[in-house]
Amino acid sequence: MTKLMRAAVTGALAVALLGTAATVPEAHAGDAPAAGASGRVDFGQRLQPIDGFGFSQAFQRADIMHGARGLTPEHQREVLDLLLDRKSGAGLSILRLGIGSSSDEVYDHMKSIQPTDPGGPEATPRYEWDGDDGGQVWLAKEAKAYGVKRFYADAWSAPGYMKTNGTDANGGTLKPEWRQAYADYLVQYAKFYRQEGVRITDLGFTNEPDLATSYASMQFTPEQAVETVKALGPTVRRAGIDLVCCDAAGWDQQAELTAAIEADPRAAALVGVHTGHPYVTPSDQPLPTDRRTWMSEWSPNGATWNEAWDDGSGYDGLAVAEAIHTTLADARASAYVYWFGASIGATRGLIQLDGADYHVSKRLWALAAYSRFIRPGAVRVAASSGAEGVKVTAFRNRDGARVLEILNTGTDAVRADYALTGGGAGGSARGSVYRTDETHSLSRVGSAAVRDGRLGVELPARSLTTVVLGS
Repeated sequence: MTKLMRAAVTGALAVALLGTAATVPEAHAGDAPAAGASGRVDFGQRLQPIDGFGFSQAFQRADIMHGARGLTPEHQREVLDLLLDRKSGAGLSILRLGIGSSSDEVYDHMKSIQPTDPGGPEATPRYEWDGDDGGQVWLAKEAKAYGVKRFYADAWSAPGYMKTNGTDANGGTLKPEWRQAYADYLVQYAKFYRQEGVRITDLGFTNEPDLATSYASMQFTPEQAVETVKALGPTVRRAGIDLVCCDAAGWDQQAELTAAIEADPRAAALVGVHTGHPYVTPSDQPLPTDRRTWMSEWSPNGATWNEAWDDGSGYDGLAVAEAIHTTLADARASAYVYWFGASIGATRGLIQLDGADYHVSKRLWALAAYSRFIRPGAVRVAASSGAEGVKVTAFRNRDGARVLEILNTGTDAVRADYALTGGGAGGSARGSVYRTDETHSLSRVGSAAVRDGRLGVELPARSLTTVVLGS
């Protein structure tokens, strides 16, 4: 990374990233919209609550981020700031931890807290704890220091001796006689983190149960998932943790699991959050539950590292922004958890770790445009764009701040005019306008002024505009 590149993301980087508003005309109503775009936002019409936005550093990526492959202490702090700082970075608010994950292309394994059979499901457990957990303990402590309060721990597989195939890889399923021991195992993992000063708030017993993979994996049919929820749920609840299920690889596949759980009153009462991934099928419709739903893992496919905003690759920043919009607006998810925050090689993570150095993709800023300003406890509200190719979501934070995320996917610039109603939005208000595109990385480009309940804003082609109105 050159000194010039580093200046854009480090140290006094708030000025470099936010730019100066004085050189940009104020965004306000009064000038005629260039393309007749007239939308509406009703801050009084509540839709889904927002729990937050997050990332994972499972499979030893936290260890690499902590310097295992040469990343300097200075750069470790800069990467942490990019992911977790609310002023200069993304301000991500959920950390997803991997429990006992197995082999992948980076390291041989992540340590299980009970690597060997204690002698059967009724035997006294023989737990082991190294206080590091593949670097995840360090990262969790750092995240907590930045203000993160939501820690979601998820197991890719039970230990192999608890499964039908005798290994933590290649699928297989949990043996019924081991369900209680597995519940105790998961809760013990949370207890180890508690002794490190981190409270696990959400706990999952499976990841992508619709797949069998060469690395850690464990399969469940919907019926098996229901029975496992009923067996594990009471133990997890007594520990004061929300049980999460089921992180299916496809959103439609998760819908089948969710429907089965909801059809069983005991199981339905035990699951606090329903989670799914949009790898196989997209997260473009609500899951069949009134409980919270999270998109809990995704990154786009691709064969190379890509830092572009809009190059048509499908794994650029604009593609991520569109995926976030669809998940929030169409699937009505309450959380959006990206896969790797930082990884190596041809990663589609947000940041590429490269020995002592690192590189930043526009994917980071696509996510940051949402996560920095839409905070845990916010609520999504009703919004319409009024223009073809323009996609809008709007939110009201607990502190009264209001946020519009406006994605112009078209090839022409648009001047949009929005009527703001509800939630005290009918009068006047002021705020800031931020832009993310090929030449801006969540840069402040001007002021926003609401006059008589109307807001006008310029939307460059192929850009994401974030409007933040003060409380």
